[in-house]
Amino acid sequence: MSHRNARLNVRGRQLLVERVCEQGWAVAHAAKSQGVSRQCAHRWIRRFREEGRRGLENRSSRPHRCPSQTPVDIEETIVVMRREQRRGQDWIGPVLGVPARTVSPGPDVPYLRECDPLTGEVIRASKTTAVRYERDHPGELVRVTPVEWWGFGAGVLADEGVAVRCRGRAIA
Repeated sequence: MSHRNARLNVRGRQLLVERVCEQGWAVAHAAKSQGVSRQCAHRWIRRFREEGRRGLENRSSRPHRCPSQTPVDIEETIVVMRREQRRGQDWIGPVLGVPARTVSPGPDVPYLRECDPLTGEVIRASKTTAVRYERDHPGELVRVTPVEWWGFGAGVLADEGVAVRCRGRAIA
């Protein structure tokens, strides 16, 4: 799946190759008609000539290997130490000989501040508000008066009909 700003999807690449290889268009003209650079057009034509139709398919951008990735045994040790010893990254990092940033919580490991100190269970799942005030129209709850525009801090609660006081005087 190509990203939404991509000039060429699979069909566009096929059209580019057809125009250049079968219809005899110049690469620069075919590239211009597709809205891409000559270098991009040459890249797709080269891939087509080397790999055929398969070369025009979308490829994963994930690297084939990652030599600096933390070894699996160290990852497992970090998770165990965080859960059992309840220590943070500044303590575990030097003990295992890895940077503290490597020890920071990942997607499966909660922050220590979110866990119960005794059991290690997550106490707070999220910071979402349970109660929401929903109105029919934006700004329905608060009405702003011209005095507030000048910075005096006046306003009226529309539902309550209560005037907000500014410097001892009721405004509304």
